[in-house]
Amino acid sequence: METKSWKNIKDEVYGQVGTERRDVLERDFESFKIGLLLRKAREEKNLTQEQLGQIVDKKRTYISRVENDGSNMTLKTLFEIVEKGLGGKVKISIDF
Repeated sequence: METKSWKNIKDEVYGQVGTERRDVLERDFESFKIGLLLRKAREEKNLTQEQLGQIVDKKRTYISRVENDGSNMTLKTLFEIVEKGLGGKVKISIDF
């Protein structure tokens, strides 16, 4: 049995980089990573979702949704959560 790399599996199942299906996968994965990063930062600050929500004037359920899927959040909210709520800085890069 041939061992396949994650890249090869993605290429076979979702198509090559630049195809619509693959681009959707990559965007969804980046959103998921944002949620994980926010959860990790919140936990390192020893804050509950409820406490973070109070700091940034959002409901606990909203914080939970963001941590589980960061895709449905505005940049303004991302900055508020990171800067006001967690005391961090947001750095955004765009690759071409």
